[in-house]
Order: sequence, then structure tokens, then C-alpha cells
Amino acid sequence: MGLLFHFSKLFRKKSLKYEDLGKTKLARVLTLLDLTLLGVGSTLGAGAYVLSGKVASQTAGPAIVVSFFVAAVVSVLAGLCYAEFGARVPRTGSAYVYSYITIGEFVAFIIGWNLILEYAIGTASVARAWSANFDSLVQFKISHTLNSTLPMNVPNLAEYPDFFALGLTLLLTALLIIGVKQSSTFNSVFTVINLLVLSYFIICGFFKADAKNWSIDKKDIPPGVDGGNGGFMPFGISGMLSGAATCFYGFVGFDCIATTGEEAKNPEKSIPISIIVSLFIVFIFYFGVSAVLTMMSPYYSLDSEAPLPKVFELAGWPVAKYVIAVGAVLIGAIFPLPRVVYAMAEDRLIFGFLANVSDKLKTPINATIVTGILSGMTALLFDLTELVNMMSIGTLLAYAFVAKCVVILRYKVKAFDTEMIVNESNQGPEMNSDSHSEPFTFKELFRPFTNMPSKRTEQIVIVCSLLLSLCTIILNVLLIYKEKDLNKFGWVTCLLAIFCIIILGLGIIIWCQPQNPDELPFMVPLVPLFPEVSAAINIYLMLKLPNSTWVRFAVWMGLGFFLYFGYGFWHSMARKDNTTSKYLPISEEDDPEDTS
Repeated sequence: MGLLFHFSKLFRKKSLKYEDLGKTKLARVLTLLDLTLLGVGSTLGAGAYVLSGKVASQTAGPAIVVSFFVAAVVSVLAGLCYAEFGARVPRTGSAYVYSYITIGEFVAFIIGWNLILEYAIGTASVARAWSANFDSLVQFKISHTLNSTLPMNVPNLAEYPDFFALGLTLLLTALLIIGVKQSSTFNSVFTVINLLVLSYFIICGFFKADAKNWSIDKKDIPPGVDGGNGGFMPFGISGMLSGAATCFYGFVGFDCIATTGEEAKNPEKSIPISIIVSLFIVFIFYFGVSAVLTMMSPYYSLDSEAPLPKVFELAGWPVAKYVIAVGAVLIGAIFPLPRVVYAMAEDRLIFGFLANVSDKLKTPINATIVTGILSGMTALLFDLTELVNMMSIGTLLAYAFVAKCVVILRYKVKAFDTEMIVNESNQGPEMNSDSHSEPFTFKELFRPFTNMPSKRTEQIVIVCSLLLSLCTIILNVLLIYKEKDLNKFGWVTCLLAIFCIIILGLGIIIWCQPQNPDELPFMVPLVPLFPEVSAAINIYLMLKLPNSTWVRFAVWMGLGFFLYFGYGFWHSMARKDNTTSKYLPISEEDDPEDTS
């Protein structure tokens, strides 16, 4: 019984009082424009300056434009889910807070721990990308000097310590400590510069573009060069999809907008709008950059470290590399990291001193310093190729959980298992909180006895959604590891057909159940279709990543479990909190005043 008691505590939920939704120790100063530029600044970074060359030359070839499109679709579906939660819960912490309220503490910790990994690696990769671009401006003197004087011949570490990337990360950390509005202004300025630089590359690059580079014959590939089979998709559909899994990293960062729930003005409306707008802007630029890059040069000859300045140098425009080098400084990459740490520390799932907020600056100062040092050391020491894949696993996992949370919440009797407060003028029909008294029948799966959610319909949705996820995992495993058997009829194709039918049936059952009638400023359309498709694609992309990445991911999660069961489980605020939560989306009239 004791073991079962402790197991049940893993799923205790964060209480959320209506009167506390608008309260915050942080300064509520960010506008819709600030949030949009923050999303673009957090996302449109190393994906354009580094990944475009690496994926095109090694994984997808010219089909990188399709890889970016697939990654964009996955990100938009995930973005819609984040947008709905941003409207529901305007609190700092992003997917961590969303899952804590809906699923439970243990899942929330897993997501929060992975968000820390995501943002730390994202910050380090942007710093190293700018360092590589700057190094190319000085004829690689920095890398040559450090390689000869301080070489690091250790597996999975960088060839040399990148002190320039460390310094840049610490500088951005100092700006975050000064204040959210100041750092947001700095981010906005450099985001605009970044957009202008990439626009310059796209426009000028088209004058040097040659469409023949999208249809290179295999016999024209130089001997000893791994160029696949040539053509638009030289590494096949599998290579294009593997490229999509890596390109997905280029869209990581939009979820940082969801971490600003306590610093945004009118967060219920500004967060959803800024997420969708920023993703659209980012895709347009990624598509343009990758298209121009692969038409300016054969895909197999692209530089994997600094492709943009290098391709212009080969095209006879060396001056362009000086313009491109200034575009990758982005404070948005590090902005959400201390916010997630602050949210977890405030709940005491990690050490409480990280939740301290400066009375003068209104910023989580301890969390900012610690995470800045963590990101800086990552940029200094590690080879980011494998770490980027690790980050993708954590991000995809968070996206899948958020999508599932959207489905579960839509069909719950009460959004957060709490008393629902509604305005009398907007009060809808009373929902059935008790299970139906009659015995369960198969007919209820497709024709429920009630038009409002009940405990029974809620349980049907949860069970069907879990079964759908299990079937999706099996289906994806077959698609990935039995790809060669798909061209012929056999047991693999039969299993695929069976699981597709089961998944379709489970989706129809969920669709038939009554949804919660509560209205929000933004709601994901076509639930459960969009969230379930988003979760399925996220699972597929996770399984496409290398096995070595899963091993490193397991090590990171092992460290997290040690911290949670050694500290967080026993010190959690949810363990001490016995209050009844209340929830209602904040109206514009109820917005707290600016505390800056």
C-alpha cells in the first residue's frame, strides 16, 4: 500500500487559483510586437546559418526545402497547441506548467527537465554559430590558434574550447539580468538586423542561383564524395525525412513565447497570435535561404560550419560574408531558459534558491546566472552535432505531451479538476460531473447518452488517446525499421493496415465524445485531429534520430530522475498544497497593471 501511495503522488497536480492567475513577481511589460520578435529571434538562428549547409550536404540534398516544409508543418501543429494553452494558462513555464496542471507532477518534471536541455543547447549552438561566422571573417585564425595550443582530443567534446562563444553567452546573460524590457529591446534590434541580413542573402543569392544544381546527375558527383544518387532528392525519401527531424531543430524556440505568460501584456491574446505569426515568418526565411543556398552551389560541396559566407566567397562576392556574419546574434535563444528554471524552482521541483527574483530588476536573477553559466560551458566545451539531436528529442517529447494535453482538456468535465468560475451572463448548461448511472454499452463509444462531458466520456477519451499513442508508436516503428518491406505485400503491410484502421477507429471514438463548452480567446481547430496528428509526427521524428542520441538522452534523464526523487518529490509545493484551485481565463479588464 505504501508503494501505491507514493506512486499516486507522482501524478499530483499543480493547484491554480483564479485570483492568482494575474499575480506575478515579474514585470508585465511585453507587447505583441515584443513577443513576435522574441519568437522569431529565438527560432531564426543557427537553423539558417549552420543547419542549412549541414543537412543539405549530408542528409537531404536540395530536398532540404521539403525537409524544412515538413518540419514547419510539425511546428505549426505544435504551435497551435501551445497557443491554446497560452490562452488557458498565462503563467511562466510553458509546457512544464501546462502538463503540471493537466497530467501531473512527474510528467511535468520530465518536460521541464527537457526544456532546460533544449534551451541550454539552443543558446550554445547560436553562440557557436556566431563564433564560427566571426572566425571565418578573420581567416579562421581563432580556430587554428586554439586548435594548436589547446586541443581537446576527447570523444563528443569540441576540437578546441570556444572562448568566444562562452564570452558571447555570458554577455547575453548579463543583458537578461538587467531587465526583461531592456533585453527584449536588445533582442528586437538584433532580430530586425538578422531578418535584413537573411533578406540580403536571399535577394543577392538569386542572382547567382542555378536551377541545374537541383538536378545533378550521379555521374557528375566527384569521386570519393558521398553525394547519394544525385538529383533533387539524392538520399531518398528517408534522407529527406531524416533531414526534417534535424531541420525541426531550426524551429525550436517559438515555445519561448509561452514562457512569458507573467511578463506579457494581455497574454491570452498576444501569446497565441505571436506564436502563429512568428512561425510563419521563420518558415518563409528558412525556405528562401535553403532554396538559394542549394541553387548557388552543388549540395555536396556546401560548407557544414558556415555555409552562407562560404558560398558567397566561392561565387566571387567575398564582401557579402562580412554582412552575413553580423546576423546570428540572438538573445531570444537564452531568454526562456531562466524562466523555466524559475517556474520549476518556485514549485520546489528543483532547488528553491533559483526562484529568487530581484526586487529592483524584477528578473529571476539566480536562475539567470546559473543557466547562463550552464549554457556558456556547453558552448565552450561540447561538440554540438549530437547535442542538437538530443535537444530535438526533448523538444519533440514536450510537443507530443502538449498535444495530448489539449485533447484531454477539451473533453474533461472541468478544465483543471477544479471549481469552475463563470460570469452569470456566460454561464452555459451544467456539465455532468458524475458517471452515467446505466451500465456501459458499446453504443456509447459512438453515440454518448449526453451532449455534455461526463466522467464516463472523459475516461473514454483518456483511454482511447493512450491506446492511439501506443498504436502510433508501433506504426512508426514499422515504418522506420521495416521500410524496405513496404514495397511488397506481406506481414508488414498487413500490420500497417490493421494499425491504421485501429488508429482511425480510436480517433472517431474521441471525435464522437462531447467537448467542454468553455470558450477561450484561441482554440485549436479540428480537435482531436490536429493535436493527435501533431503527436504522431513528433513520435515519428523522435524515432528517426540516431540510437546514440537516445543513449545520451537516457543519461540526461537519469540525472533528472536522481534530482527529482532525491529532492523534488519531497519538497514539492504540490505536496503541501491542499487548497482548491479555481480557473477562469483573465479578461482584458482584469489584466494586472504594469509592475515595472
